Amino acid sequence: VFSKIFSHEALESYLPKIQLVIKDTLRAWSSTPEPINVYHEAQKLTFRMAIRVLLGFRIPDEELGRLFEVYQQFVENVFSLPVDLPFSGYRRGIRARETLQKGLEKAIQEKLQNTQGKDYADALDILIESGKEHGKELTMQELKDGTLELIFAAYATTASASTSLIMQLLKHPRVLEKLREELRSKGILHNGCICEGSLRLDNINGLQYLDCVIKEVLRLFTPISGGYRTVLQTFELDGFQIPKGWSVMYSIRDTHDTAPVFKDVDVFDPDRFGQGRSEDKDGRFHYLPFGGGVRTCLGKPLAKLFLKALAIELASTSRFELATRTFPKITLVPVVHPVDGLKVKFFGLDSNQNEILTGTDAMLGATV
Repeated sequence: VFSKIFSHEALESYLPKIQLVIKDTLRAWSSTPEPINVYHEAQKLTFRMAIRVLLGFRIPDEELGRLFEVYQQFVENVFSLPVDLPFSGYRRGIRARETLQKGLEKAIQEKLQNTQGKDYADALDILIESGKEHGKELTMQELKDGTLELIFAAYATTASASTSLIMQLLKHPRVLEKLREELRSKGILHNGCICEGSLRLDNINGLQYLDCVIKEVLRLFTPISGGYRTVLQTFELDGFQIPKGWSVMYSIRDTHDTAPVFKDVDVFDPDRFGQGRSEDKDGRFHYLPFGGGVRTCLGKPLAKLFLKALAIELASTSRFELATRTFPKITLVPVVHPVDGLKVKFFGLDSNQNEILTGTDAMLGATV
């Protein structure tokens, strides 16, 4: 099922919807006079993308905001100690999950009743159809579980990587300009505007420098530290015997930090993945932001497409600057993110790359 959900055809149909969600979000960020908390807003963005694009739910913005708050409560408490006391994080997580499932059930029922005006098959459509193809009508509980799984997969890690992307573009203006040059050379960006119809999946996949930037963000700022696997047969590692049946954890972050193929591991250098160097091509398991082997993250194509679409919009339609004196420190728990969320001021740009004044600014300017 998931191979269909993240197939080339499915991604092609999601792309215009992803672009629309990102455009609307950046417009909102640019119209806010105060700096925004990028990590918090990126969480809202990826949640909205999951709800609107992956699941195709037509939930009003106000209701979507409430659902996001409930979802955050659920995520914050999902890893709590299972101590079932009245004011425990565990109990809050359970309550949030129940409220969330009610909201999702309502959205699923409305979706099943209103099939008019659909111009693409979203992930939930594919999930439902796959069940029918195998002669099994999915129950409401199975649909809710599948929906929650899709939101969870699209949410935290993508928000983390989106925040890291914005921070690195702020730290490295030459990288941002080089991105713009590639977009211009490929006919995607012209006179400060994204050319209509130019952002197709094949065009985006053909942007080599953009791919290098996303790869480097994920190398230096892998959202999660590692993963778990079960040992299928006893083996030996550095003189230690690891028995069959044991659970072992592999570290993505340590692998990226110590892999000999990467030169100057602490330096943000997208060109390391360029044709001249291709540092990720030497060996199978030196670069694994999405895990490795048969258990590689199934959402990898969607996550990379989302990050690329975000980078294109940032390079094309926004000017943004750090709102604090120094860049914040990074914390690794529960996923990689800046300790203060990253405070950034966004400015909208018109087609000539001039700042668009907000309504307040325009009025102030008129009275001077």
